[in-house]
Amino acid sequence: MRSDPLRTTSWAANLIKHQVLKQRNQRRSVSAVSERTFEEILRTHASGENQVFLHVGLSDIKNAFDTNPYEFLLSKVEANFESVLAPGFTDYFKMSGVYHKEHSRPKHGMFSKLFLRDAEYRTDDAIKSILVDGPYRFEECVHDDSYHPDGCFAKLVDDDVLVMDVGVPWITCSHLHYFEHEFDVPYMTDRTYEGVQCGPESACEPISQTCGQYVSKYYSWNKPKIQRELAEAGVLDAYDLNGLQVLFFTLGDVEDVIGDKLRDDPYYLVTL
Repeated sequence: MRSDPLRTTSWAANLIKHQVLKQRNQRRSVSAVSERTFEEILRTHASGENQVFLHVGLSDIKNAFDTNPYEFLLSKVEANFESVLAPGFTDYFKMSGVYHKEHSRPKHGMFSKLFLRDAEYRTDDAIKSILVDGPYRFEECVHDDSYHPDGCFAKLVDDDVLVMDVGVPWITCSHLHYFEHEFDVPYMTDRTYEGVQCGPESACEPISQTCGQYVSKYYSWNKPKIQRELAEAGVLDAYDLNGLQVLFFTLGDVEDVIGDKLRDDPYYLVTL
C-alpha cells in the first residue's frame, strides 16, 4: 500500500514536535502547593471509586510539598482508595528472557520502582505487568498476551478504572498501546517472546509472552492533542497547582473518545 504523503508529513512533524516539547518540559518549574488543596481535589475524584491507576513524577511532587514524595503520595491515595495500581513494565524481558515477579524492577519511573516493594500483587505479564496494593485482582484474565480482549488491560477498561496523573507534564496513559491494538492500527504488530518466569516461592518456569509492538521506533503519541481532545469531550479534569499538573480520567471514557478517533483515522494518536 502506498503511503499518504500528507499523513507521512503529519507523522514526521508530530515526532519533531514531541522532541521539542520534551526539551521544553525539562525546564518547567513547580512551587509550593497547599496540602489541603491537594487533599480536597483527591477526595473529590475518589468519591465513588474503589481503585486508582497512577502515573507519577516524583520530582514535581517533591518540589510542591517539600517532603518525601513517594511516601507523601502513597499515604494520600491509600487514604482514599481501597486499591492502588501502577505500571510495573519490564520491556527488557524481550532481550533478557527473565521475569521475576518479586525482583524484576519496573523500567519506567521511580515511583513504580519504589512501589514494587509495597505492592501486594503483580500480574504474570512478563512485559506489561501491573502492580497492585489492595484487593483488586486479575485472576480470571489472560496474562500471557498483553492486549488480549480478555486480558488485564481489557479488565481495567471494562471496570472503567480511574487514572490519576500527577507530577507529569502532560497526559500519561499506559492504555494507549492497548487502544492501538484494540482498534488495529497499522503501525503495530504482535510479537511473542520466549523466556522464564520466576516467583518468590517457586522455581523458574518456561513462558511465552505476546505483546503489541510498533513496526518502527519512529512513532510518538501526540499527547497535547490527546489531552485537548479528552478535555473538550468533558472526560478529563486537569489542575495546575503552581506548576504541579494533576489529571483525572477513566479508562472507559478514554476508550469511547479515542476509539471514535481511531475508527476514523488509525494514525490519529501519532500525527498532528
